[in-house]
Amino acid sequence: MNVESFFVNQRSRYLEELKEFLRIPSISALTDHKEDMNTAAEWLAESLKTAGLKNVQILPTKGHSVVYGEWLENPSKPTVLIYGHYDVQPVDPLNLWQTPPFEPDIRDNKIYARGATDDKGQVFMYIKVIEALLSTNSLPINVKFCIEGEEEIGSPNLEEFVEQHKELLSADVLALSDTTLLEKGKPAICYGLRGLCGLQIDLTGPNSDLHSGLYGGAVQNPIHALVELLSTMHDSQGKVTIDGFYDQVQPLLDEERQAFNELGQSEEQLKEQLGVPELFGENGYSALERTWARPTLEVNGIWGGFSGEGTKTIIPAEAHAKITCRLVPDQEPEAILELIEKHVTKHTPPGVWVGVTRFDKGRPFVSPINHPTIQAAAKAYKKAYGVEPAFTRMGGSIPIVESFGRLLSIPVAMMGFGLSDENFHAPNEHFHLENFDKGLLTISYFFEEMSNL
Repeated sequence: MNVESFFVNQRSRYLEELKEFLRIPSISALTDHKEDMNTAAEWLAESLKTAGLKNVQILPTKGHSVVYGEWLENPSKPTVLIYGHYDVQPVDPLNLWQTPPFEPDIRDNKIYARGATDDKGQVFMYIKVIEALLSTNSLPINVKFCIEGEEEIGSPNLEEFVEQHKELLSADVLALSDTTLLEKGKPAICYGLRGLCGLQIDLTGPNSDLHSGLYGGAVQNPIHALVELLSTMHDSQGKVTIDGFYDQVQPLLDEERQAFNELGQSEEQLKEQLGVPELFGENGYSALERTWARPTLEVNGIWGGFSGEGTKTIIPAEAHAKITCRLVPDQEPEAILELIEKHVTKHTPPGVWVGVTRFDKGRPFVSPINHPTIQAAAKAYKKAYGVEPAFTRMGGSIPIVESFGRLLSIPVAMMGFGLSDENFHAPNEHFHLENFDKGLLTISYFFEEMSNL
């Protein structure tokens, strides 16, 4: 039996097993789910063993464990290191889910559950491909798995783990599926990711909330001060006005801009899809260029004072804002945070104290699209989907991709099978089973192509 027939014959079993995996509420951000995280790691380890992997281990980190497994019986062939994550996002708001987030439901040829596409469904495909290839005696390469449990909280311990386990994780290429297709029926190979840095600004004024009638006009209002401070960070066209923010930005090549334009992505359709009256952003760039290859500074949340029903006439004692930046080559997260902190110090209005707390950091990543590994992925996609894949960047961040590439000195093939409208991180997350089926084929063809390099 060939591998294509094996996938067809085993499809029902695969989906039942995927449902088992999706039922585990492995939410890494919530301490109440620590035991669920352990359960998910154990489930994965057993699944790898059942598939035929050897040396399967659950390896500790300072946080949640990494699941490792390998099959190294082809000494003359390349080794592919497969990365993924078993943790998922919280499910709030729960009332917006049509079916419970950890009770998987298949309808309209889509499987609905938290983690269905990000990233349990896509990690699961790699395990089943290995199982199918070993069952049909046709695994043409060597493989290793490194599946972490902290991606959804910024992978705080994985870089140290990779540094400590370089020999164990050594490989010829890293493969992962945590990106998306360009659109339905149109595969895409992501060759670039934006980096990330984040911080919180805290402004404090009087030592308690004040009666606005007694003190209004005599002291600074921290919310007013925060709004004024934040307004200094962009111009009217959305360009970031932090001194030095763009100094290290690698300009887009003309060839890239032309390639982006040839993808035919409609800004009118994007506007309608998002339900906004107009698109907005840095002058001189398309929406695609701004989201894939230009840096941003976004205020993600702002709070302070009274926001309950009715009116409370106070001058609040404090105000806060959370900010994240998406970064592009060659911006360094630490350097950008330094620039923002200098800007905050310079532009904070009088009458308040200011504090800054730094959060997540991750470097941007770009891979040359003519690398043999990327071309092997392109051939695999074409064979499975029947069309040439697009070469895209992605506006989001997967910080560990850059870390893997740098620490292990290997190329990275990002081969996503999700769609951008599958509600990952939102209620009613789902995964189109058409891409589950074609994804199995694509991965198996990719391994075949890699064996010829």
